Amino acid sequence: MPAEKKPEIASVWTRPRRQREQLSREQIVAEAVLLLDADGLESLSMRKLGTRLDAGATSLYRHVANKDELIELVVDEVYGELAVPTATGAADWRDAAARSAYSLRAMILRHPWVASVLGQVGLIHLGPNVTKMSERMAAVYAAAGFPADEIEQALSTVISYVIGMATSEAAYLSLIARSGRTEREFAESLHDAGRQEQRTENPEKAREETFDYGLQRVLDGLTARLAKD
Repeated sequence: MPAEKKPEIASVWTRPRRQREQLSREQIVAEAVLLLDADGLESLSMRKLGTRLDAGATSLYRHVANKDELIELVVDEVYGELAVPTATGAADWRDAAARSAYSLRAMILRHPWVASVLGQVGLIHLGPNVTKMSERMAAVYAAAGFPADEIEQALSTVISYVIGMATSEAAYLSLIARSGRTEREFAESLHDAGRQEQRTENPEKAREETFDYGLQRVLDGLTARLAKD
């Protein structure tokens, strides 16, 4: 009789960890995040990562089967940076939702590549940090009083806003970095060229105020929805 085939590993999260090896999964993930932060998603390859770790690609494949699995790991790693406050009820849900949104924005600005891969990570293969933070954010909207069948929709509305705004900010900051100027110098050059109506003394604060304005209007809409019930 032919030997029974072992079931294929469906996700990196079901792959058994290899013990007592010189190169660990944690080292691979940490270096991959640094590579992505420095050079972007297009730069990520098993060969390049192996070179940075002074290890052959074969060593990496003992821990991750391919680039898709590596992306699962790095997304979960940066999700662990999120700070999601606990909401105790309708009185403080909005503050918790706003603070969670700010934390997500900050994470995306630190790791601009993450916005483009969030949709690529299958819901079935979510890692522990993504799962934990998603559950904590959903709990904020549950505490607000949203019906069970609307919690995910309310949360997705806010997350979509944050990702959209943060992605735009990240692209703007990347453009500034390539120009070799500070953000203030870049903003002043736009003003001098007539592409900005008024001079901005603190462009970073201006970006934050713009983000907060839109966030508060989104939360206004969700608050109004709660008031209908």
